[in-house]
Amino acid sequence: MSKNSKGSPFLILFTAVAIVAAVSLLPLNKISRGLLRDFNLAGDIMHITEKSDLDAEKVETQQIDPELIAAMEEIDVEQTAQADEYAIEKSDTITRQSESEPEQPKSENVQPEKSPVTSEAVEPPVPIDPHDGEIIVMEDYSPDGNGLKRFKSALAQAGNRVVRIAFLGDSYIEGDIFTQDVREKLQDQYGGCGVGYVNMYSEFPGFRRSITQSGSGWEVYNVSMKGHNKAYISITQQYSMPVSEKATATYKGAKRLKHTDSWEKSRFIYISPDAATINTRQDNGEWTSHSSSASSEAQCIEVTGPMKSFSVSTGNMSLAGIGVWLDGNNGISVDCMSSRGFSGVTLSRVSSSLSQSMRRYIDYDLIVIEYGINAMSEAQTDYSAYSKLMIKSIGHIKECYPNADIIIMGVGDRGSKRGTDIITMPTTYNMIAAQRDVARHLGCVFWDTREAMGGENAIVTWANANPPKANKDYIHLTHIGGRKLAEEFLKSLNNAINK
Repeated sequence: MSKNSKGSPFLILFTAVAIVAAVSLLPLNKISRGLLRDFNLAGDIMHITEKSDLDAEKVETQQIDPELIAAMEEIDVEQTAQADEYAIEKSDTITRQSESEPEQPKSENVQPEKSPVTSEAVEPPVPIDPHDGEIIVMEDYSPDGNGLKRFKSALAQAGNRVVRIAFLGDSYIEGDIFTQDVREKLQDQYGGCGVGYVNMYSEFPGFRRSITQSGSGWEVYNVSMKGHNKAYISITQQYSMPVSEKATATYKGAKRLKHTDSWEKSRFIYISPDAATINTRQDNGEWTSHSSSASSEAQCIEVTGPMKSFSVSTGNMSLAGIGVWLDGNNGISVDCMSSRGFSGVTLSRVSSSLSQSMRRYIDYDLIVIEYGINAMSEAQTDYSAYSKLMIKSIGHIKECYPNADIIIMGVGDRGSKRGTDIITMPTTYNMIAAQRDVARHLGCVFWDTREAMGGENAIVTWANANPPKANKDYIHLTHIGGRKLAEEFLKSLNNAINK
């Protein structure tokens, strides 16, 4: 046996500890975009790691939007390719210079060459404190500090025309939760009636309280489905096509909320590449036949007069129904466009040409963006890639609807299980910061939903309230919670409008 063999186990142990200690100094969270967390060797040994129970049982496992995952993978491939291309170009340049020119002395004034992968950007405005007494302010990051000026101007004309607001979001507002109360209170204040946009077919029509919807013979396509037609993707992110000779959709007023039992104007917006016949019916009257010419652009059938129900029917298999809009002749209209499981990144695929042709019939004065819960996980702390994708997506919506002001809603408070306790998911803060960054870069308005709910652990208070204001998944709101959040939203909106 060698003289030094006794010491080798200690050497191995010392080397192993040194390696682990070195790894603990690496910014793992940054390198992995939040998929791995940083760790502290001493802290782990002493059991004082801040997130030592990270793998504890979770209250709710929310699926990450597959479209977001795919988009982030594309970014990684693109950036790697750009970096490789830049490295090759740089190498070739150096080789050519060394072969043809003598080396020049370096000047102190020469600026370093910039990589095309990271372009220099204008510094966005600093974050605004969301608190102003009891009000959570609309944080205005517009260049002139007047990010709602177009909406304010539209409100001044509410007596003569429809002021149209769209809420684009995920399951947080599904079933018109929150938006139905925003609509009701704004129609109380400025007039108007009807629920605005409704899709052609719903598998769960009873979930929505603001309209009674029925029908059959439609197949629904959305932007995430294989086989969808890109030219038919509007701001709704879905469309429906007849699969029978008599595809029918019927909408009846509801009495559970004000201003929804009747309306004054029904519009059916569609695309028909072939000539088609479309039938409509108002209340229990006779069916009226409409002849439609072939066109790749959006077309509209409008039925006017007070009504409590509206039906549309067609058997043209090539027709794509974008949706129905049920409105007043003036006042406020609020469209709820929710897409379960979406993260918002697919907004970049909304057809610009379709948006332009639809704006002849339906244009917006204000668009509110509500996404984020399908982009969050408990392990993910770096949402910079998501932020960049949303800057692209919302920027595209701004181009499609240039007359609209934009409000971005931060995610609401979300729960996470720690042993037997429910607390705010720690990465909620990271997501909200990323969403605020989107507003700062785009120069639009941001509203901190979580702070409006009460901040730290608000979701627990809401879920345990009697009656509950949030569901026991500690993510989604009940109808009662939606009403409460609508009150807070309108308190902030009115504060911004009246400044």
